[in-house]
Parts: sequence; structure tokens; C-alpha cells
Amino acid sequence: MSENQNNPADTSHEVAVTPETGTAVGHPERFPDPGVPEHKHRLTDTDPRAAKRAERTVTILFVLSILGTIGSIVAYVMVPPDGTTSGVRLSTLLIGLGLALSLLGIGVAGIHWAKSLMGDKEMVQERHSLATNEEDRAIAVRDLNEGLGDSGVVGRRGVLKGAFFGALALFPLAIAVPLIGSVGGDWNISKFKHTMWKSGMRLAIDPSGRPIKAADVTVGSVFHVVPETTEAYRETHDWINEKSKAVVLMVRLNPEDLRTDQSPPGETWSHEGIVAYSKICTHVGCPVALYEQQTHHLLCPCHQSTFDIADSAKVVFGPANRRLPQLPITVDDEGYLVAQQDFAEPIGPSFWERLK
Repeated sequence: MSENQNNPADTSHEVAVTPETGTAVGHPERFPDPGVPEHKHRLTDTDPRAAKRAERTVTILFVLSILGTIGSIVAYVMVPPDGTTSGVRLSTLLIGLGLALSLLGIGVAGIHWAKSLMGDKEMVQERHSLATNEEDRAIAVRDLNEGLGDSGVVGRRGVLKGAFFGALALFPLAIAVPLIGSVGGDWNISKFKHTMWKSGMRLAIDPSGRPIKAADVTVGSVFHVVPETTEAYRETHDWINEKSKAVVLMVRLNPEDLRTDQSPPGETWSHEGIVAYSKICTHVGCPVALYEQQTHHLLCPCHQSTFDIADSAKVVFGPANRRLPQLPITVDDEGYLVAQQDFAEPIGPSFWERLK
């Protein structure tokens, strides 16, 4: 087959080809079409035992995939995250290993199947005219006319026609009404720019609400923190709304490992290596709670945004485009950790802007 035959759209080098030799006439630098190379048989094509081994291998790989799927489901049910870092890591690891085995088994089995058992001979499909013959065209036109006639029955049935068009006309209201109703909602977006943290408010363990002393925080420890409130308030719906904005992750580092924080010159927003940052990821608002003690990195499990706690919680990886807001903290006269003020910048996704 000549180059021109391989690429019918290329008319810049059209030449004649002799049917006897397949060589180009009138173009001395052209060479004969080498054609399709001789088919080389695989071992599985000539040796039934090799084919049987390949079949067993593919089967085993698919079975491993099945076991991986079952294992991931069992891990999800039997080893749920218990709220601790180690528990979340173990659950994530087991589920991930099961899914990896499942997908890897399917992928490798499919590749091995295709390379060793499926046919690998070159196939040629002859081209033919794509035009439909007159008889098929007539049948198609007849069927279209019959369908058009059947649809005309709707025009003679008033109730059916009214119901049909009424349903089509009313359906958009199912979308439009909620949208229109939301226009009259609460659009005071300043509520989302500030949290309930205030100067002197103690940091408390979530969910018990017990205040935290600085002496109780050891190097490398991680605390999930909320503002200290009364037990009665923690039972209210308003507390759920406020807590969702005010949640904090607090970590204690060796003071020499703390390179920078977000405090302005002349101020200190940390206490003896203890730093507190918003748990709400600045990408889309997922809870950031996976802390790597060796690297001082904080990981968001949703989209893998990674923040460096030792360096102002700046982004070191992932889609988040700004650091986690820091909660300025200090200690009171009784040694309890307290907030100096609210976050100095808005928490949550970075498209939020604080109203001054």
C-alpha cells in the first residue's frame, strides 16, 4: 500500500502505482510498499500448555482483584475512623490497600489477557460505498412518515395534550421556586467573616469542652479545639453553627522548630511552641485534621492540600491557594490557654472576603 493510499487526504504527492510491482511510476525516490510484516506467533499461540498457564495467571489476577474489593469493604465496615489520627490513618491505609489491589488486579489481568490470549493478527476491513440503496431509503422515509402520523394522535386528544404541555411548562418551577425563595433569605455574609472567638476565651477540648492548660500539652501532641462554653449552650443548634466556624487544630512543636507564625512584628501568637490554626481548609472548607509529626505538615483528606504548621501554615502542596488562618493564643493567670482575639483573616475557602 502506497503512502498516498494510507493518507487519502494527502494530494500533494499523487503518483501512479503499477499493479504488478506496487512501485511508484515517475517518482524515482519512491520505494516499493513493504506491506504488512510477517505475523510472529506467540508462545501461547503454539503451545497449549503456555496458553493454559496464561489463562490461570489472568484468573488469579482477577481473583486477587475480587479479594481486594472485599477487603476494602471489610476494612470500611470493621475499621471505621475513631476520630484519632492513628485511627484515621489505619482505616485509610486498609481501605486504600484494598482498592489498590482491586484496581491493580484488574489492570494487570486485562493487559496480560490482551497480550497473551486475545488474537493479535492484523485485520483488514475493505471499504465500501456508504450510500444507502434506494430500497432502504424508501423504507426509512415510510417509517418516518408513520411515526409522524402516530405523533399526530396527540393533537386530537385534548386532555393528553394539555397534560403533556402542562407538565413541561410547570417542571422549571421546581428549580425556579427554590432559587427565587432564596433571594429573600439571610444575606448578611459578615456572619461568615468572624467566629465566636474573643479575647480571653479559653481553648477547650472537642467534644468534651474541658479547658486546656499549657502544661498539659506535650511536644508533638495534637488537640482538636473549640471555644469553652457552658454545657447547656453546647446542646443548642446555634452552638453547632458557631462551632463549625470556630474549630481549631492545636499542636505543640519544639520552639526551635517553629520557624514563623502569622503574628505581626512585635507580637507573639504562639506560646512556647504551641500554635493553633483553623481546621477549615482554605480550598473548599473540608476539615483539615491529618498531622504528620515528623514533617510538621497538616493534610486535608479531601483534595490533599498540605500546610506547614512550622512555617505559618503556608501551603506546600495541593489546590489551596492561601495558608490556614492562625488563632492568636496566650495563657491566663491560671495557666489555661486562651485566645488573644478572633482570627485576623477569614476562615474557610479563599474566595471569601472579610468586610471591614
